[in-house]
Amino acid sequence: MNSITPTEDYWTGYDDYPDYNNSPGTSKVSAPPCKQDDIYGFAKMFSPVVYSLVFILAVVGNVLVLCVIRRYKSSQNGGACAFSLTDTFLLHLAISDLLLALTLPLFAVQWTHEWVFGWAVCKVSGALFSLNRYSGILFLACISFDRYLAIVHAISSGWKRNTCHAQIACASIWVVCLGLSGVDFAFTQVSKIPIGGNQEMAMCQVWFTENPAQWQVAMQSVSVILGFCLPLLIMLYCYIHIFKSLCNASRRQKRKSLRLIISLVSVFVLCWAPYNCFQLADSLQKLGLVKGGCQFGRVVDMGIVITESVGLSHCALNPLLYGFVGVKFRRELIQMCRELLGQRGLLRMKDLRERKLRKMTGSFSSAESENTSYSVMV
Repeated sequence: MNSITPTEDYWTGYDDYPDYNNSPGTSKVSAPPCKQDDIYGFAKMFSPVVYSLVFILAVVGNVLVLCVIRRYKSSQNGGACAFSLTDTFLLHLAISDLLLALTLPLFAVQWTHEWVFGWAVCKVSGALFSLNRYSGILFLACISFDRYLAIVHAISSGWKRNTCHAQIACASIWVVCLGLSGVDFAFTQVSKIPIGGNQEMAMCQVWFTENPAQWQVAMQSVSVILGFCLPLLIMLYCYIHIFKSLCNASRRQKRKSLRLIISLVSVFVLCWAPYNCFQLADSLQKLGLVKGGCQFGRVVDMGIVITESVGLSHCALNPLLYGFVGVKFRRELIQMCRELLGQRGLLRMKDLRERKLRKMTGSFSSAESENTSYSVMV
């Protein structure tokens, strides 16, 4: 949880910037703090609405993804290692996004009133927020790499695309992200902070008592590198080579694939690039490389509040991008809904029509069909 709330009190100049928590024994030059009334006033109105909306959409979408994957896996009658690689990553992605969404109501309540859930819940929710933000983005990179192996190296990568290997990769990602979230667990606490005038507000945040600027710059650097730059490079590399390999496909197939590839990369960049840019600007200010004073700090704080909410909306968009764009996924979802409504006869007729239609239109490509026919995603 790097920036659930605006950054610490920014001051008129970085040279006059005191220790973050006024640690005893730290020499500092006194300087008048910048006013933050407008920052907290805006966050109290903006954040609860966005968090609540993202929570509802993310829970509904990712629960549907989990239900469809479970139904599809049961119909395949296979063990854990018989599960599709794509569906393995999609399953972990949905779990990660769902857990991330479940923390949002707590922070929505925090902005509406203040943190009222106690010290233990603060630490756990802060660690869960960080854990699932990192893991969700890294699982997106894994899905991109799996598509790259399935399409670009369809024949030679058969031995590499083993589902048990995917389970090991997912476990490794969880362990790495758990280690990263350990910092949040260790330093997250509930503290009273001034929000203007004589008012104080109990906030659940990461607080560093020693060398706060250095710690925060380090954490923001990790967030930018592991949470944006590295996954983006993987996605761009994979999808550029995927598109090159599709040049031999029909014009219609190529156009549909291009739209999907552009949408995947564009949504990821649009959701997380602004937040990481403001994180970078905040780090430059802490390092003293930018001295914009109160106005610059106010813009950075306001930008972090807005762009973090935009980034969090990605966990609600993932089910649409990686699930509902798939014809097979939509078919499984429709089947599940109709079975719940008892329309089995109509469902069988629909299946026959869809099978005939698929025979007429053909497959995406021979290599793609061969390597993803057991995935509910495509």
